[in-house]
Amino acid sequence: MTVSIWQADGSQPVREVDFLVIGAGLAGAAAGYFAAQAGRTVVITESRSPGLGASSRNAGFMITGLDTYYHHAIERYGHARTRELWTLSKHTLNLWRRFIAAADVPFRQTGSMLLAESREEASDLEAAARAMAADGIDCIFHPGDPLGRGYHAAIEQPSDGMVQPYDLVQAVIAASGAEIVGDNEVYRIDQPTADVVIVRTRQVTFQARYVIICTNAYSGSLHPFFIDKVIPTRAQCLVTEPLPEPVLNTCGYSDYGYMYYRMTFDNRLLIGGGRKRNKALEGNTTDDRTSDPVQGVLDAYLRTRFPEVAAPVDRRWSGIMGFSADGVPLVGTLPGMPSVGFAVGFTGHGLSFGAGTAERAVDHLLTGAHPGALHVGRLPWDV
Repeated sequence: MTVSIWQADGSQPVREVDFLVIGAGLAGAAAGYFAAQAGRTVVITESRSPGLGASSRNAGFMITGLDTYYHHAIERYGHARTRELWTLSKHTLNLWRRFIAAADVPFRQTGSMLLAESREEASDLEAAARAMAADGIDCIFHPGDPLGRGYHAAIEQPSDGMVQPYDLVQAVIAASGAEIVGDNEVYRIDQPTADVVIVRTRQVTFQARYVIICTNAYSGSLHPFFIDKVIPTRAQCLVTEPLPEPVLNTCGYSDYGYMYYRMTFDNRLLIGGGRKRNKALEGNTTDDRTSDPVQGVLDAYLRTRFPEVAAPVDRRWSGIMGFSADGVPLVGTLPGMPSVGFAVGFTGHGLSFGAGTAERAVDHLLTGAHPGALHVGRLPWDV
């Protein structure tokens, strides 16, 4: 985030803090919680208000797993690493459920359906289901279309569900007990000594013992280390006016995850995605305006897959995801700044990995524990 000399002229008050979290989305809220559980006194600073980024602009899917089919993940990451990541995702969803139960956050365990848009994708789903079953993962393969909407096959994961994501962020922040400093852009981070990190913001200059960056898509604007590691990518949604009856009883996603849909808690149909044919337009941008080409895809999907829905579209929005260079979240410390950690790069799966990643990042920063498959050192260009 850039800040002009007129907005911050160097005369900002200096404030000493113990543990500073930059970013108040799902990952930042969770990092604040785990730091507090470790005995630290936590302050969370945010450029806007808590939870107003992609953490509350997503579809609210609590789905176990990665952004690629299980057998393809094994091919890409190796079997052991894929199993580790799946276990981490399952752990993350269990962590969210604790906050959901404690704060009565709207949630439904509807299960999820990964649906095939083509016969080719159906074959991939079947191969994925076999690989999942071989590893003891609870899933059901449907060789036909369980929704009766022209799909070719499906994988059902009964333990998944859907949540109100904005309320979840607020619940985690409340549980952390952290102080929030909102509307406060960070524009520089330095670590001049082993015990002090200087974080310059528009409102105040923090002198912190520990800092953790949880800015996901916006990380490259905060520090150049992230520019080639976290790519900002736009996602878009629409939602109808309330319907007389629900037309879905699950979280559905299809076309290799490029399309997704659910009912909201007030009985609206939400459809998201549409990026597949518009990657050049939607990639490497922090512009959160909606775009006509993608919204056109969502409109066409609504007409084609849900032709009985006559309710007009009530709202359209977008959010900026942070895609890591290899599709797996990143945990580590900044080069030359051992007291500045980070948990970023969720590749559209912040609800699937956010809490578990933040937990590992805090542990890595405070104790030096290795973050396993999430460690940024796996990337060949890491410093």
